[in-house]
Amino acid sequence: MAQPTSSTLTFPAPSATLLSPYLPSTSSHNRPFLTLTYATSLDATLSLTPTTPTLLSGPLSKSMTHYLRAHHAAILIGAGTAIADDPSLNSRLEGAEIDRQPRPVVLDPRGRWAVGGGSKVVSLARQGRGLGPWVMVMEGVDVDGEKVRVVEGVGGAYVTLSTNEDGRFDWKDVLDVLWKEGVTSVMVEGGGVVINELLSPRYFGLVDAVIVTIAPVWLGREGVQVCPEERRDGEGKKVAVGRLRDVRWVPLGEDGVLCGRPKMDE
Repeated sequence: MAQPTSSTLTFPAPSATLLSPYLPSTSSHNRPFLTLTYATSLDATLSLTPTTPTLLSGPLSKSMTHYLRAHHAAILIGAGTAIADDPSLNSRLEGAEIDRQPRPVVLDPRGRWAVGGGSKVVSLARQGRGLGPWVMVMEGVDVDGEKVRVVEGVGGAYVTLSTNEDGRFDWKDVLDVLWKEGVTSVMVEGGGVVINELLSPRYFGLVDAVIVTIAPVWLGREGVQVCPEERRDGEGKKVAVGRLRDVRWVPLGEDGVLCGRPKMDE
């Protein structure tokens, strides 16, 4: 059993009640319930540069992230985020024992992530404070044997998937693999490439809930921005990619949290 630490977090019950309608529910699509969540600045920017970890969430918003992690079966990020941030990918919510920890999933088509014994996700799994990661790589990638040994040593695994014509995973394939492994819900946290892909017209319909923390700061140009590719109608006219319905704003300290369910405009 994981032991409480000084970094254990709590999340206020009134705020949790406001978020409850957007938590995972039973999927009717034979795929995991997908929650897209991230923190952004007022200019829709995730970080100052692709390689600069940028703290945006305030203390309450940070606690919300760990609350959400404890309510999902898996937490997913791209390789770029894993490389830049060395994230823990666990929940530090008070009472989140090992049976409430999300399965870390890292999309790493080319095997770039130098995961090792010192990686936070591995260390936490060894301590019983998190689960071993599943790392998805493209078929034909020769993964270093030491990385495989480290990942499998904490109960994780390398999973091979085919890629589409642009060398990226198809999100339907990713969700299909997770579903077959018994993952009923997945919380996608980033980074920019992953978020923009899921908000693109091709994959927008796969997202069940969006929870965005908006920090009261502008980061400026040249940062990692949330801006999905455009969508056009049958006549070639540019139209909105989609919008959120059932919207709720949740104030958390100085941050504003936007919750909603995606709906693609007709």
